[in-house]
Amino acid sequence: MSRIETFTARVTLPVTAAEAFAWHERPGALPDLTPPWERIQLVSMTDGIRDGSRVTIRARVGLGPVGLWTTWVMEHYGHAPGREFNDRMLRGPFPLWEHRHLFTDNGDGTCVMTDTIRYRLPLGIAGRLAGGWSTRRKLSKLFAWRHAVTRAGLG
Repeated sequence: MSRIETFTARVTLPVTAAEAFAWHERPGALPDLTPPWERIQLVSMTDGIRDGSRVTIRARVGLGPVGLWTTWVMEHYGHAPGREFNDRMLRGPFPLWEHRHLFTDNGDGTCVMTDTIRYRLPLGIAGRLAGGWSTRRKLSKLFAWRHAVTRAGLG
C-alpha cells in the first residue's frame, strides 16, 4: 500500500471567516470553483455542505490518450459553520481522499482559508512513481485557480 500524501494551500481573503464560509455554502459555489480546463460533469449534488450531503461528479483522470472517465462520490462531514467543513471520497480513483476546508479569522476583518488534502495514490509504489509529481502539480494549479476565484468573488 502506498503512503499517505498531504497537499496544503492557503490564501488570505478580504472578509471574515464566517463570510468566506458562507460564500462556499451558496448554490453554485462548486461549479464556480471548477477550472475551465478540467473535464468535469456534475452528476448530482444534495443540498448544501452539511454532514452527510453528497456530490457525484464524472471526471477525466490520467494523462493524454490514456485518461479515463471515472465517477467520484464525495460526502461532507465535520461541518462547523463559519469555521470548517470536510469532504471524503466514498467512491473514485483514489484509495484515500480527504479534503479539509479551514477558515481562520485574522482579527482585522480578513481570514485565512486553508485547504488540506490527504490522499493515497492508486497502484501503490507504481502509482506514486507514475503519478505523484503530476498529481501535486495538478493540485497546485487547481488551488491557485480556486483561491483566485474565491478572492475575486469575495472582493
